Amino acid sequence: MTVFLRIGPRPEPAQGPPGLAAELKVFRSAHGAHLFLADGSRVYDVPPGVADRLEGWLAGRHSSDDDADLARELGLPVWEAAGARPRYIGDAPMEAPPLTALSLNVMQACNLTCGHCYADEGRFGGPARAMPVATALAAVDRLLAEAAPGADVVVGFMGGEPLLARRLVHEVVRHATAAGQATGHRVRFAVTTNLTTVTEADARLFAEHPFTVSVSLDGDRAGHDALRRARGGASAYDLMRDGLRVLERHGRPRHLAARVSVTPRTTRLLDLLEHGIGLGFDEVGFAAVVSAPDPALEIAGDGFTRFLDGMIECGERALAELAAGRPYPFGNFQTAMHQLHRGTHRPYPCGAGAGYLSASAGGDLYACHRLVGDPAFAMGSVRDGPDQRARRRHLERGHVDRMEPCRGCWARYLCGGGCYHEVSSRGRPGCDYIRGWLAFCLRAYVELAQAVPGYFRQPPPAHLESPPTTVGR
Repeated sequence: MTVFLRIGPRPEPAQGPPGLAAELKVFRSAHGAHLFLADGSRVYDVPPGVADRLEGWLAGRHSSDDDADLARELGLPVWEAAGARPRYIGDAPMEAPPLTALSLNVMQACNLTCGHCYADEGRFGGPARAMPVATALAAVDRLLAEAAPGADVVVGFMGGEPLLARRLVHEVVRHATAAGQATGHRVRFAVTTNLTTVTEADARLFAEHPFTVSVSLDGDRAGHDALRRARGGASAYDLMRDGLRVLERHGRPRHLAARVSVTPRTTRLLDLLEHGIGLGFDEVGFAAVVSAPDPALEIAGDGFTRFLDGMIECGERALAELAAGRPYPFGNFQTAMHQLHRGTHRPYPCGAGAGYLSASAGGDLYACHRLVGDPAFAMGSVRDGPDQRARRRHLERGHVDRMEPCRGCWARYLCGGGCYHEVSSRGRPGCDYIRGWLAFCLRAYVELAQAVPGYFRQPPPAHLESPPTTVGR
């Protein structure tokens, strides 16, 4: 068996779960048959006959006693006696690392009414409130104190709608920039906004500092306004377009992304993708609404099949455009391609509770911005610092090899077990979708690498410079 690509550096071996059925995925591309090894994110060429036999073996009944003989026959990495297979990812939980990112829920209120908002218009089930200035500045100081010496850090602004607290956002950026220079940390910024209230001063702030601006976009005018209602009857879409014009005239951020929330009412994804690209976004990506106050807006059942079909249609378009040498900023696809090339494989879905925490308006710390107010994911406070015991417990229970049915899935080190908020709210209804999308991405990766050998030698898009979290979700 010949190696097509060995993706990423070779880590130190460790011990892990048994059973090759959870370790292998056979897939095919325009260039033949291939084998994906979950542990280490490795891709091999295999002869078609071997691929057929291996697929049959994986689909049939077998015992762990058969694994070693099959692995040796196929030339796969084998393990020592007593089933002790050398592994790159073990089932020991990671130690809580230094913080690298902290989001501030500066305004737990919003100027729009959106039925699919997981945050209940930013209130997270409580009253509307704004973060006091002292709390916000102390949160930044806490991030710098908890970060590794000289490390890059990210300060994020969330809500609700964070630009309703624009004076605070501006003050925090000034403070964080100066404080980071004093402590030797490069500080970058991110904001998630509906862009309906952005001002000239906001645009200049985003342009003068290293900002990623993520804009909520749920379709064309009709589709966007059907989900996002502005108070007083105004069009949320028109207000968002006005905001884009302000950015174009007074300062475009380092990276401008659109995030489309997909509900059962969402129309053809490819049309929405091209609409967003036509508006001038540097990246357009999709996320299924899995947990919402209105269950009618949650993707479920056959909705995941339709979502997968739409995502693959968008991915095929991206593959064709990139193979022809033309840029095509489909964010989910870009992320998947570059993270597969890096060799992303990890036992957690993201950095929540590890290198990333989120501060509520009151100064309490949680595993991430989607989990604000959930006591199961409370992680300390800005005043007292991160709760290291809570972080350790979170990382112990969140390891993908300690969860069922995740530990038996070939995609687990790319998925990481699913969004903590979504899993706690609804379980894992979208696993078949995730596996289907990742299987497509593996094929597309092989075909893109063959069609444009220099694609992965180029610098990745700006939003992928940070360490990866999950692949293409």
